[in-house]
Amino acid sequence: MRHGNKNRKLSRPTDQRLALLQGIVASLLKHGKVEVTITRAKEAKRMAERIITLSKYGDIAARRKVYSLIRDRDLIKKIFTELPVRYEGRAGGYTRIIKTAPHLGDNAPMAILELV
Repeated sequence: MRHGNKNRKLSRPTDQRLALLQGIVASLLKHGKVEVTITRAKEAKRMAERIITLSKYGDIAARRKVYSLIRDRDLIKKIFTELPVRYEGRAGGYTRIIKTAPHLGDNAPMAILELV
């Protein structure tokens, strides 16, 4: 049974998987969109939604939690100043996944993960 196994392993050890997802989410929050495979997009979406929700709280505990996930001080300033204003009346669903053409090298299903 798969009780409690909610995340996809992405064929990587835990530390490499977390580093991959943190890099994808940092790029997403910095540039507004990123093109990755569908499974990576689905996992990064979970982390990005959590970070944006924490940014709406705005307290020091939320800042420390976000800093533990993303180690870029300039990006954290952007997250806590721009995103709460942008998503003020929205109760969730801050990102969208748009499927695109398959990857040319290995025919992997690709998608664009972007902020709404």
